[in-house]
Amino acid sequence: MIKAVRGFKDILPEETPAWRKLEERAREILFRYGFSEIRLPILERTELFARGIGEATDIVEKEMYTFVDRSGESLTLRPEATAGMVRAFIEHGFQARPKPLKLFTLGPMFRHERPQKGRLRQFHQLDVEVFGEASPEMDAELVGMALEILSAGGAQGLKLEVNSLGCPECRTPYREVLQGFLEEHREALCEDCQRRTERNPLRALDCKRETCRRIYQEAPTLSRYLCEACRKHYQTFLQGLSLLGISFSENPHLVRGLDYYTRTIFEIKAPGLGAQDTVAAGGRYDGLVASLGGPETPAVGFAIGLERWLLCAQNLKPSPSRPDLFIAPLGEEARRASLWLSRTLRSRGLNVETDYSGRSLKALLRQADRLGAARALLLGERELSQGQALLRDLRTGEQTSIPFQDLKDLANRLLIEILF
Repeated sequence: MIKAVRGFKDILPEETPAWRKLEERAREILFRYGFSEIRLPILERTELFARGIGEATDIVEKEMYTFVDRSGESLTLRPEATAGMVRAFIEHGFQARPKPLKLFTLGPMFRHERPQKGRLRQFHQLDVEVFGEASPEMDAELVGMALEILSAGGAQGLKLEVNSLGCPECRTPYREVLQGFLEEHREALCEDCQRRTERNPLRALDCKRETCRRIYQEAPTLSRYLCEACRKHYQTFLQGLSLLGISFSENPHLVRGLDYYTRTIFEIKAPGLGAQDTVAAGGRYDGLVASLGGPETPAVGFAIGLERWLLCAQNLKPSPSRPDLFIAPLGEEARRASLWLSRTLRSRGLNVETDYSGRSLKALLRQADRLGAARALLLGERELSQGQALLRDLRTGEQTSIPFQDLKDLANRLLIEILF
């Protein structure tokens, strides 16, 4: 037997109603906020992620699914959606559209990580981006919307952590101070953090190893090095959260795992998810569009992990789809009549199931019961010749005789009986 690849999971029929429910609730809220949906390819040029995410990040160095195609081009299954969204923004000339431009996308992402609860190698994200808006009020609005979406899906006990990464001017002096701190503790750091000390010291703060995390609790914080403009932006963002009644905690060691972030960053954590408790995260990336060849364009966004959202969703039990009617045909002529009837009734809005296998009435009624059908239409050669069909309510056992002149008449009578 060939099994699914490790870290890749089938979403089974009994699971998809919950997925659809979350996606529907997210779309409903996003449309109210003026967002439009865009659908992006899952395969991009590797260069897009190397330049966009950052070559010294774990994602680019260790986690991407990259291959060389037959034309010799290096391609990568997308590990996140923001870089692809920016690529589409530039390629399709979206800078000429009215601002702010609000876009979202839903779909699978791919990272070669160690599979565990809430973390798969193929996972799904809702990615939300706003282009052309630099204000901290927009940052606060997006955080509020992310919390609204998660809560609409039943997530409870959410905790918001925020920080500011400042701008490149702020980070230059801080980088030198942080590098000195890391050098002092080099021997106690893991190999990855020792390497990052030289290439990208801020990435070290994102290390998940407990020994490194304890050391970084004493590391200098970027907040002391924020320029006046970044400090004002951050304080206005925090005031916006307070105005919206959103509780938050400031985490000066929060850096995120992607190089493109500037100023505002945030994570939303949910209880009960263990080590992988971040269910949504995002921030501002004012320099990314320009770094990928587009015009200077401020931007901010976030992503929600659908698998983790499902894990923390409470009371999300969508009703399974059950047939309004099960047609139980007995005999060859009845099966042909069932073929026409089922299609006609479905076109009129009913959920109809039937069975063409030629099984006995008892077996057909067992099948109707397994499917959870509300009613069964018993249709045999005798019923067709006499123009009398039997409609049985499978919940009460009550049976009604429905006279009809032809199949079209029977379809109309069934619609009246079932819908009214």
